[in-house]
Amino acid sequence: MVTPLTLLHTSPVHVPVFDALRDSDHPGAVLRHLVAPELLDRARTEGPDAVAPALRALLAGSAGPVLVTCSTIGAVAESLAPELGVPVLRVDRPMAAEAARRGPRIAVLATVESTLAPTVALLEEEAGRAGRPVSITTHLVARAWSRFEAGDTAGYLDLVARAADALTEVDAVVLAQASMADAAALTATPAPILSSPAPGLAAALAS
Repeated sequence: MVTPLTLLHTSPVHVPVFDALRDSDHPGAVLRHLVAPELLDRARTEGPDAVAPALRALLAGSAGPVLVTCSTIGAVAESLAPELGVPVLRVDRPMAAEAARRGPRIAVLATVESTLAPTVALLEEEAGRAGRPVSITTHLVARAWSRFEAGDTAGYLDLVARAADALTEVDAVVLAQASMADAAALTATPAPILSSPAPGLAAALAS
């Protein structure tokens, strides 16, 4: 029997994204989705550490690995792995490792401000692990998140792509949230655009 991979999302829009990746790249994999938008809402207002008790309760009893697709709460979730007794992976870690490899000039784009600090910390961690110096700049895409919340996915992705194209003198552009991934296909910049869903899912299924 195949052990399911539990995916924890803070938006239901991620469910079909990861199911499509499973169907195209990992046929036969079994995904179990948990959707908890309230976790991101609380993390944005009270800080990521505030969601630790809720994460602990939600993930208790997981039969196999867990992939957390929200970058804001990924580090907190990862830290719970020892007490949960299963691997807990953050979706953006493989992306961060690739960005550190491509650096040193890394630009981080986010549409939610609470994502910026955890993403920068992760990039610095992966760069340190690889022994590579990095220079990181952060950019919050104005007005984008309100488009996402309103269900205007096309408008949301367009704003992200425009922000990426406006960047200069960078070696890699990191799309900090899984929801931003499809903007990569809309950009014209020659800089590599890195997103988290595909490499994150592959790493979790290999764990």
